[in-house]
Amino acid sequence: MLQRCAFNVVRQLARHQVTDASSLVLERSLNRVQLLGRVGQDPVMRQVDGKNPVTIFSLATNEMWRSGDSDTFASGDISQKTTWHRISIFRPGLRDLAYQYVKKGARIYVEGKLDYGEYTDKTNVRRQATTIVADNLIFLSDSVKEKI
Repeated sequence: MLQRCAFNVVRQLARHQVTDASSLVLERSLNRVQLLGRVGQDPVMRQVDGKNPVTIFSLATNEMWRSGDSDTFASGDISQKTTWHRISIFRPGLRDLAYQYVKKGARIYVEGKLDYGEYTDKTNVRRQATTIVADNLIFLSDSVKEKI
């Protein structure tokens, strides 16, 4: 008897469709990116029809590893891979600050979220783009020349 009652409750719950927005259960999720690297080009500011201005620049990050026998740290060749990231800043104060002070070669820390989008290029070909939408910047150096 108890099993039949429990089965009916489960069956009713399985059939139940949410029609009221207030009864929706919201799950927490995370989309967070942290990058530390060097700026590849001076920022540009773009906007379409005077709306949604955005500052855009590229950031290079490097990954290094040693090939060869993993037991001996000193042996093996050092390999390096550079990855380029497209950084977009929409937040008004940060966008203007980045446009004014971020320069090619500067070492910066960027926090933001990963965003995927599509656009049509000049030849009407649909392309996909991955962008880091930044919401925080930390300037670690002015430029490469500061090191020299």
